[in-house]
Amino acid sequence: MKTNTNPNRRALLQGLGAASSTLVIPSLALANDDAKATNTATTSEAAQPELEKYGIRQFAAPELLLDYWIDENGKPTEFSVHAQKGKWLFMKFFQNWCPGCHKFGFPTLKKFADEFYDHPDVETIAVQTVFEGFSVNSKSAVRELQLRYDLPITMGHDPGTKLTENHPLSMINYRTGGTPWLILVAPDGHVVFNDFHVDSDALVDFVKKAVA
Repeated sequence: MKTNTNPNRRALLQGLGAASSTLVIPSLALANDDAKATNTATTSEAAQPELEKYGIRQFAAPELLLDYWIDENGKPTEFSVHAQKGKWLFMKFFQNWCPGCHKFGFPTLKKFADEFYDHPDVETIAVQTVFEGFSVNSKSAVRELQLRYDLPITMGHDPGTKLTENHPLSMINYRTGGTPWLILVAPDGHVVFNDFHVDSDALVDFVKKAVA
């Protein structure tokens, strides 16, 4: 798997990160220790990226396998990460009772969603990744938050299963440490940014330049 090594894009992406949220991140053992080993080169031109402490930056974005999605009007719908290839995809993982989600994540999501609403080359979604407080972080909360923040986007709900010990599969596959978790996927399908917080102005400016 080759990664994009464009130095200009890499420099811009390095400027996206801002001070981390003050939210205390739960210590979730979601990653397989074996996966932290250094990847070996697959070709003479490029080597596999190394996994960082959290996230899967530089790796291909996995599919989100959810059975609950609603469109911007609250109606049942479907969504595929892989179907967005060719577009910039911004995703926010959240929980209803997460203070950092409301203080940082949702304002950023709202700004991004409004800026790129109906843009043919940009998609925005949000997923409630529930690993605690299941009665508060419920399916109904997804629609309530969609209305509260006036979000014209597709939103999903991932409560995990017994097979994953009630950890959302989306959190496991994207190697998040908690919520909020923000992800930017490039048109080639690779994650180019993931973190607990992002400078929203820099994020919007970066994507605006990318689709100009």
